[in-house]
Amino acid sequence: MKSNRLGTAAGAAALLLIGGHQLLTSQDVQRRPIVIGTASSLTHLDPAGAYDSGSLALYNNVYQSLLTFEAGSPTPRPDVAKSCRFTDSALKTYQCELRNDVEFSNGHPVTAEAVKHSFERILRIRHPLGPRPLFANLRSVEARESLVTFHLGTADATWPYKIATASGSIVDPAEFPFDKLREKGGAVGSGPYTVSSYREGKEITLEPNPIYKGAVARTGTPIHIRYYPTVKDVEAAWTATTIDVAHSGLPSATLAQIEPGDRDVRLSIGEGAYTRYLAMNLRSPRNPLKDVAARRAVAALVDRGRLTSEVFHHTVTPLYSLVPQGVTGHDTAFFDEYPEMDPQYAAQRLRSAGLTTPVPITLGHHSGPAAMEARELKQQLEKNSLFQVELVEVADWNTYQKRCERGDFDAFTTAWTPDFPDPDNFVQPLVGTGNILHNGYASAEVDKAIQDTQRHADRGETIQRFRSIQQTVARDVPLVPLWQKKNYVVTRANVTGGHHLAEGNGIWRLWELKWL
Repeated sequence: MKSNRLGTAAGAAALLLIGGHQLLTSQDVQRRPIVIGTASSLTHLDPAGAYDSGSLALYNNVYQSLLTFEAGSPTPRPDVAKSCRFTDSALKTYQCELRNDVEFSNGHPVTAEAVKHSFERILRIRHPLGPRPLFANLRSVEARESLVTFHLGTADATWPYKIATASGSIVDPAEFPFDKLREKGGAVGSGPYTVSSYREGKEITLEPNPIYKGAVARTGTPIHIRYYPTVKDVEAAWTATTIDVAHSGLPSATLAQIEPGDRDVRLSIGEGAYTRYLAMNLRSPRNPLKDVAARRAVAALVDRGRLTSEVFHHTVTPLYSLVPQGVTGHDTAFFDEYPEMDPQYAAQRLRSAGLTTPVPITLGHHSGPAAMEARELKQQLEKNSLFQVELVEVADWNTYQKRCERGDFDAFTTAWTPDFPDPDNFVQPLVGTGNILHNGYASAEVDKAIQDTQRHADRGETIQRFRSIQQTVARDVPLVPLWQKKNYVVTRANVTGGHHLAEGNGIWRLWELKWL
């Protein structure tokens, strides 16, 4: 992680904002919420109904989990729990003892029964956009006094990491029904913030929780988050000085123009593992990409160099495998398996599948930079008239997720931000049976390999197995890795703590944001 004080093209506008702040008293400034602008959508306020980065980032502030991650540390530490441990050598039974002084924001106690309710409702509701794939190994939860015991189907050394994520958020049984998502506005949690107002798809205001108790040492400043449809909208809000922090929002071209020297803006760059993929729909028998030879042709036509330079102005790095660089077990399976941008190789694969060129396919994508990315991919796949690509843009994020889940596209672009720093989190959710892509891919070989890796508490012993998984994925091509990037957060000069929003684990530590 590095944090630099840098300037942007909007530096003059930043000066105007700071000048305006000088008219306010110090006390007024401290009471005024810090305004964040982001293009990362909030899918749902109920943790059982969302598994995307925008939603999980917020959950870490409104809800608590049994365990959590400290800034800069990959090791889970207690939050609602006093302590947690495996109670058997087989790594199939995991038990936590809860603190007795934690309450939800409505005054109800956080109990072992509440924890049991929170996990069991995820499995019961089975929401297609929810975090159920992360907890696919959970067989049952037992609550007795202050003890919670998880019984797993197979050994899983990564279980402490999974329950430490925002997907393991604990909710109040009195507020969150067991068999359906909560329909009331707002949210009730026990995290360092409470929700004081919420407009779906537009904005949310958070206030420090006066009864919070947990791993966070102190609660922070009031926060107001505005959700924008595209990064261009975030950029416009930044230029108009209506937001104090831009997170996952400024276009790559703008970020690429940032230069040192202007002390009116702060840029934080986190060593993140945000990854981007082109996913294939294997569910429809009418989809030509159901044939592995056609998918291999796609893999041979993707030019990551042009994506990273022409579309993203070198703010991203080419990715050649499922697990990104910087994560244990990273491999270059796609680089080894396919010559990059080789139309002759691709044509041979299509002929072997008996497909007549150009092969018609639909490519679904979100708006903003994803639209520019999709247009570049269309040009690449249509090289030598091998494919005929129809682009389908969906502006609304929730609608786009539902259409991908429904199988409306032959292929679609998607991104992934890890829940925890382990290669398992790039493998099981994306290519394990019942994966979150809902693309119909299942492999007994991959599933067995995943189970093998989960038996090892020493994650260094799993490297070769993860590499073999990535080689299998490169041959099967249920997806094509495109690129990975670091996290960029831009703040006004009078706001500190922006680097805590740029961490690679997807956690927004909003309580660290402060007015200077």
